[in-house]
Formats: sequence, structure tokens, C-alpha cells
Amino acid sequence: MKPILLADETISQSELESTAKWMLAGNRLTKSKVTATFENKFANWIGSKHAVFVNSGSSANLLMVATAMQSGRLRNKVAIAPAVSWVTTVSPLLHLGFDVRLCDCDPSGLGLDPEHLEELCKENPPSLLILVHVLGHVNKMQEIFRICQKYDIILIEDSCEALGSEYLSRKLGTLSTAGSFSFYYGHHISTIEGGMVVTDDSELHQVMLSLRSHGWSRDLSSSKRDFLQKQFEIDDFTNLYTFYYPGFNLRSTDLQAHLGIQQLAKIDDVSKSRSINFNRYRMNLPNFFTQESHTNFLSSFAYGTLIKNREEVFLTLENNQIESRPLICGNIARHPFWQSRPEDKNLIRANTVHNYGIYLPNHHNLTESDIDKVCEIFNESAIPMNFS
Repeated sequence: MKPILLADETISQSELESTAKWMLAGNRLTKSKVTATFENKFANWIGSKHAVFVNSGSSANLLMVATAMQSGRLRNKVAIAPAVSWVTTVSPLLHLGFDVRLCDCDPSGLGLDPEHLEELCKENPPSLLILVHVLGHVNKMQEIFRICQKYDIILIEDSCEALGSEYLSRKLGTLSTAGSFSFYYGHHISTIEGGMVVTDDSELHQVMLSLRSHGWSRDLSSSKRDFLQKQFEIDDFTNLYTFYYPGFNLRSTDLQAHLGIQQLAKIDDVSKSRSINFNRYRMNLPNFFTQESHTNFLSSFAYGTLIKNREEVFLTLENNQIESRPLICGNIARHPFWQSRPEDKNLIRANTVHNYGIYLPNHHNLTESDIDKVCEIFNESAIPMNFS
């Protein structure tokens, strides 16, 4: 029996061969015109005005948070993040000095729990909220929009697991001020490593372009560059090495952008396959928890559920050459790096995900028989668990 992996040939042999030929033809490999082409194509596909290609989904989150801070739009440095998320969803907030509060998950789609979110906002209103569309499922957006408007909160989306999912005919990641995506090998499409930030806000887009590359102005629009030079009285020569923001080097390369352009050509088919696979899992595992959300189209990242005997099932699947993982991070407050607060003990549902969550493989190369085999072994060995 062949192994059933979490990711399999995300980048095809033909794409590798095409990229090798392109590279050997003497094309420039570092960030240049191909990166801009990829950004434009991605923005058009996802339905946003702007896209900024970076070296990872984690860097995309860092860039969103740093841009929100450098834009001067935040009235304080209080932020709310999901307890069920990923380390690099919350770590940029910590690195940049935010007071971060964790919100419990809702028991259906595992996104932010609106009731707990409002409690947190009443206690100490944040200026920034980041959410995660867990395994491709949309959060309870109408309630979250209402809360953000009520408390004057800037909303950003970690959509690294949700590439291609849609809500009200809009792709996830485009529902807020900015959204992030990951092109790591195990995700929907891949540039080996890589990520993207999308936004409709042209002012924030200019800040992102500068922060991505050291904080200088050479990637900015001519009008923005001229404005900065006049504001700070910088001549053209000095401007070559003048830094207007405390920037990073989050750039990716034209080599990876070349891969990304090829990957974009198949993203719709990849998303459809993942959606079909999710429904087959749900049909084959009727006795187990399944995520439910108002996602109009689900580009599923993986099939998440809850079981009582997780370690045992993990070993059984592994012995049958089937990969599985915890349901992303579980509860981020339970990880060694997190400096826990007393209130973190009340993240009851996130603790349930932490203790009992597991996800099963989903990618576009899975066959029906692959999924049926996973479900057969899972049904024989797993003990169902649900939120109490």
C-alpha cells in the first residue's frame, strides 16, 4: 500500500522541469518583474486590488501586523487573537509589543467565538483583531463585523489554510483590511516557501511594499516616493539607501514567483478536489465531529475531528502509512512559549481541541479509495468525542 500523506506532489514534475528550464535560460532569480506579474495575477484571481509576495505565510502575518502598527491607525497596542491558531499568527503581535488576549473557538467551525470575543472587547477594547479560518472554514463573520464596528477594531485575516474558500461569493482573505496566505509545500499551492498579503487599501499597500524591503522607497509608486523625499528633504542619490520605516527583508524571489504563476493555473481544480474530498470524509465518518460553517465554497485544508484516543489512533494510522496531525495548534495558551494568564484557563473549547483534535490528509491527489481506506481504519480504531 502506498503511503497516504498530508501533501503529495504539490509541485508537479512538469512544473519543476519548466522552472529548471526557465532558471537555466539565465533569467534573474531574485525579486524583479516576475514577482510583480505573480502579484498581479494573484490579486486578480482572489479579487483584491493589491497583493504583496513574501517569503512565507508567517512573514505575511508579520507584515500585516507591522503595517497596521506603522500606519498610525492603531489607538493602542491591545490585540485579540484566536486560541485555536498557529504560533506565527500570534508571535508577530508579541514581537511587536502588543498586549495579546486569546479568544476561545466556537463549537462549529472552530473560528472565533463571538460571545467570548465581545466579552474581551468590553474588558479591554483592542485596536487590532486577527482571526484564522480554521482548515478553510469561514468564521462567523457577520457577528465579528458587528463587534469590530462597535469597538472600532481593525480586522485582519490569517487565511493560510483557506486559499480558495468563499463566503458570500468573496474569497476568504478579502473580507477585511488585509489577508494572509501561505505557499508552503503542504498547502493548497506552493512556491516551496512563500506567502502573500492582499489588501484593497492602497495606502497600506505602499507601507507593506516598503516594510517588505528594508523600509526603503524604491518599490513604491513614484508619487509616494516623491512625497517621502520631499517630506524628509532626501535627494535622489541619498534616497537609494534611505529607510523610511523600520523594515524587514521579507522578499521572496522571481524563481518562486515563476513557480507560483504555474500553480495559479490549477488552483481552482485543486480547490474543487479538496472540497469533494471533505464531503467524502464527512459521509464516511458520520459518528464523528465535523466542522460546520457558512462557507459557500470550502477549499478544505484537511479533515478535522475530535477523538478520545488520539495517541492510539495516530500510531494505528502511522502503522498503516497514513499521516495525521493535531488539529493545528490546539490551544496556543497551552504551548511552552505562551506566558499564560489566569483567564486562559477558561478557554474551554480550545482545550478540547488541544486534547482531542486530529486532522486527516486532504490534497488534490487523493483518490476516493485513499479516503475510504483512511476512514475504514479510523472508524475501526477511533472513539468519537464532541464538545460538551
